[in-house]
Amino acid sequence: SGRLSSKEERVHSAMMNADMDAVEAENQVELEEKTRLINQVLELQHTLEDLSARVDAVKEENLKLKSENQVLGQYIENLMSASSVFQTTDTKSKRK
Repeated sequence: SGRLSSKEERVHSAMMNADMDAVEAENQVELEEKTRLINQVLELQHTLEDLSARVDAVKEENLKLKSENQVLGQYIENLMSASSVFQTTDTKSKRK
């Protein structure tokens, strides 16, 4: 009674194969999902690196422009103090 007939063995074997195929298909789906997620993480890392580099470049440009603005501001101040037109205006406003 413990022995399976050849038909029962074939059915049992087919069921085991179907179960193994289902597990294999599930593993394949999991592997594809993991691969997709890994690729997405890598893409996001590259995007973050690009954005970080861009932020650094913008900061550098901002510092450069601030420095240039200071130089130009000082230059304009010097021109204004050397100009009689602005000195006259300053004198008139001081008298009021």
